[in-house]
Amino acid sequence: MEQEQLNIFDEKYNHIGVASRKEVHEKGYWHEAFHCWIVSMEDGCPFVYLQLRSQEKKDYPYLLDITAAGHLLSNETVKDGVREVKEEIGIDVAFQSLLPLGVLNYSVHRGDFIDKEIAHVFLHLASLRFEDLTLQKEEVAGMVKVELDEFEALWDDTAETIQVEGFEIDQEGCKRLINERVGKEKFVPHEVSFYKAVIERIKNEW
Repeated sequence: MEQEQLNIFDEKYNHIGVASRKEVHEKGYWHEAFHCWIVSMEDGCPFVYLQLRSQEKKDYPYLLDITAAGHLLSNETVKDGVREVKEEIGIDVAFQSLLPLGVLNYSVHRGDFIDKEIAHVFLHLASLRFEDLTLQKEEVAGMVKVELDEFEALWDDTAETIQVEGFEIDQEGCKRLINERVGKEKFVPHEVSFYKAVIERIKNEW
């Protein structure tokens, strides 16, 4: 994983070369990522699906995150990023079926870890069921869903916690149901402005 080769960019997003994943996060180079948010309509209410990152992940273990996402390798195009959906959660999604939500850039610094992503963000509208998913255990420990309006309320600071429900697979391979309230501390610390921008763009698709 650390030997992944990524395209790197300067502060004006000009391509300046290729570096390993480790170097990218140590030196804080801008790099590209692919994000796919899956939203399912249930009884007229949109639900956002969120992955629970594996406890084995070096970065942000056991936190809730984008449905499926990952780095774009130096030899990949944005279109190739759709592989992340199949790899991480086991469902086939055609790139042509995705709704582009644009490119969002964000930067997070946590100690010696610097994450500066140029994120190509997409929306997939699907009738999704938890039983349809096959999780990549090295990457994803579980999946939950939350009402879109509740998700928005969390990042707008009109709610301190929100209700999520779903499941996780523990390290022994046993399935545990999740039905609990969580706050911002349970999420990967993307910038709040990033979450707000994604939610706004998702809602604009209705």
